[in-house]
Amino acid sequence: MAMKKVLIITYYWPPAGGPGVQRWLKFVKYLPDFGVQPIVYVPENPTYPIVDTGLLEEVSDKAVILKKKIVEPYQLASFFSKKSTKGISSGIIPNQKKQTFLQKSLLWVRGNIFIPDARFLWVKPSVHYLKKYILENEIDTIITSGPPHSLHLIGLQLKQELPIKWFADFRDPWTTIGYHSALKLSAYAEKKHKVLERKVLSNADTIIVTSNTTKTEFQAITSKPIEVITNGYDVENVEKQPLDEKFTLAHIGSFLSDRNPKILWESLRELILENELFANHFQLKLIGKVSQEILDSISGYNLENHCDNLGYISHKEAIEHQRKSQVLLLIEIDSEETKSIIPGKLFEYMVSERPIIAIGPTASDFAEIITSTNTGVFFTYDEKERLKQVLLSYFELYLEKNLKVHAVGLQQYSRKSLTAKLTALIK
Repeated sequence: MAMKKVLIITYYWPPAGGPGVQRWLKFVKYLPDFGVQPIVYVPENPTYPIVDTGLLEEVSDKAVILKKKIVEPYQLASFFSKKSTKGISSGIIPNQKKQTFLQKSLLWVRGNIFIPDARFLWVKPSVHYLKKYILENEIDTIITSGPPHSLHLIGLQLKQELPIKWFADFRDPWTTIGYHSALKLSAYAEKKHKVLERKVLSNADTIIVTSNTTKTEFQAITSKPIEVITNGYDVENVEKQPLDEKFTLAHIGSFLSDRNPKILWESLRELILENELFANHFQLKLIGKVSQEILDSISGYNLENHCDNLGYISHKEAIEHQRKSQVLLLIEIDSEETKSIIPGKLFEYMVSERPIIAIGPTASDFAEIITSTNTGVFFTYDEKERLKQVLLSYFELYLEKNLKVHAVGLQQYSRKSLTAKLTALIK
């Protein structure tokens, strides 16, 4: 029986690093197991803010990879300030009060000229190229993955011109995502974003989202079917790691300015002052891009001597740190807009066999996942005393060499199980 061909249009692909690449890299890895031939269309010369060449080894040898040149406005903008451009393109948006004139200008251009995002110039040449390829190769199903949401505009035009089935996959929301308000949108730009969002949601055959909250938000805009397929974890070939000797709290991934958990810094500072044993054993590990505001807060609470800032490391090394850290930190912005965000690293955290301390807005989608799988404890931003008590209880278990978790129900979040769910949709 011939394999079903599916064209996947995505921007983030190895050697891109960071969370954006993982979802479709893993779907593509397992789709052939379910009788689907993945054909992946990616930019030939992208500007990736994070690079992890180790991920190239994970690309399925059964996938067909198509590449087309892209014009990247960020390449031009980096001529003026490489650091500001790279930060903004990777989602590190400085605190509004501390933004330079150049940073404010870049954000204004990003929100008002680059609509829906800085990859909008790739839409027209991609449609021209893919239309011919789809017809010549008899492809009847395409999937677009955003952000960048420009890729959904490629899907929209192909759907309007060809008899194909189109799935629009939203790894994050569009107009309700947390950073959208930081883009200094004019009334025209805000309306344009919403019009494009509605067009995509109304014309795709099926919408795929990563959380129930995003599903509810989109149901207010479209009557098209919406399916929730979360991110997940994969079987990683990482040797068993000895646990850190120190009582390490590790945050892995981008640590944005708006994710500044002052209740955590306050709790840690008080425990250091009140408990000499805690002060001698505690260490904070930061792995990934960290905003200056976070580092300033850590210094402000006199925690810098307990802090090990490792910067960006490869995905394999990040997995190793997940397995050997005593406690893992998961922090989300405290706002209504971020209730729907389920960080991709959550699922890797859950299979690391290390307890998670998560802080986020009330009624967060990821709070329910952590609770139901018994993988850690979730806190809102006004639960400092409870957070402090849990930190102390974890520390006491660490001293007894008995700090561990007993997770349940994780199999549903394996990448292979999630791919089976995707295949049932597209076949």
